[in-house]
Amino acid sequence: MDVALWQVDAFAESRFAGNPAAVMVLAHWPEDALMQQVAAENNLSETAFLVREPTGWRIRWFTPRVEVDLCGHATLGAAWVILNLVEPGERVVFASKSGDLPVERDGERLVLDFPAKPPRPTVFPEGIDGILAKPVREVLSTSDHLVCVLDSAEAVRTLVPDMAAVAALSKWALIVTAPGEGDCDFVSRFFAPRKGVVEDPVTGSAHCVLTPFWAKRLGKPALVARQVSVRGGLLWVEHRGERVRIAGKVVPYFNGRAEI
Repeated sequence: MDVALWQVDAFAESRFAGNPAAVMVLAHWPEDALMQQVAAENNLSETAFLVREPTGWRIRWFTPRVEVDLCGHATLGAAWVILNLVEPGERVVFASKSGDLPVERDGERLVLDFPAKPPRPTVFPEGIDGILAKPVREVLSTSDHLVCVLDSAEAVRTLVPDMAAVAALSKWALIVTAPGEGDCDFVSRFFAPRKGVVEDPVTGSAHCVLTPFWAKRLGKPALVARQVSVRGGLLWVEHRGERVRIAGKVVPYFNGRAEI
């Protein structure tokens, strides 16, 4: 099968920043095993596969190791491809394993409409200060995420976690966050070694968790967030009850064809 392929940088302020995602538009769905092989070959944190079904676009996401139920940066990248190149327009809705996901244009940004996943306080995992080598002030969780709150943006930025211990935690995803500094309200980093993503450069779906937490903590629904990985990323987020809006910019890197 000859397939159109794009690689874009999502939540990026410039090329070679943000989170690179592969976007592949398919004529029909191949076997899951083949999509997993393609995602491993692309070797990015996520590959988004798109098929135009009778009712609209459907999206699926694969890390190099597994399929996931929700991905922000690859959805942002997929929307950029559709709205700018495939079906130019202002809005697209993707059917997905996490329900319908609208994405709309807002000037230079694209805005995701995702489900909110507010975290709840939980007990401190044994040895968490040692795993992060930083004092942990607060621990929360969702069904998939462990959220550790640190004192400062600098503590999050300089974090070097014990990745083998992170992989052994009860949740498959670890989010580390702290109050922001300068031009942002909060910062974060995201680790998911069990899913084949040691550290994700910028994680849209993590902000389904972080946005309701920081909106309540800071007393305002609209916030600016930075993910302080090496590549770094900038997100504009807003808590709207059971949904969150997550906005960012997309910078294209290359496009071509793949034979799968």
